[in-house]
Amino acid sequence: MIRYTLACDKGHSFESWFADSAAYDKQRKRKLVACPQCGSTKVGKALMTPQLGASKSRDTAPVPDKTPVAMMSPQEHEFRQKLKELREHLTRNADNVGEKFPDEARKMHYGEIEHRSIYGEASPDDAKALAEEGIEFHPLPVLPDEHN
Repeated sequence: MIRYTLACDKGHSFESWFADSAAYDKQRKRKLVACPQCGSTKVGKALMTPQLGASKSRDTAPVPDKTPVAMMSPQEHEFRQKLKELREHLTRNADNVGEKFPDEARKMHYGEIEHRSIYGEASPDDAKALAEEGIEFHPLPVLPDEHN
């Protein structure tokens, strides 16, 4: 897996994970990489600082010096609420197939079983294979717990 810092044509910066650099290039070309703030698909890699040096213990992750924070406008609060409602709707009205997601998605795509709404888990390799087969799926929106 590789993490890229990305920026859209409107100057918004965000991070995203990809299986490898080829996966990023392929998704960007297909306009599957979009800015979470404005939705622009005109996205490119931003300058990144490499993480050098090893930690003393593999069990402990390095603690960042600072945490990104933001103040949201009323429109952004509304957007966040809609994402939360979308996730709740999907999980309430779809079947959780867990780790069987890639198999179930394929069966539906190829007409082996009746199409229905499902959600579950897929490894990066499984997600890449599904996308390469032309099977449409989307990540469930995940928002951190409300703290304020």
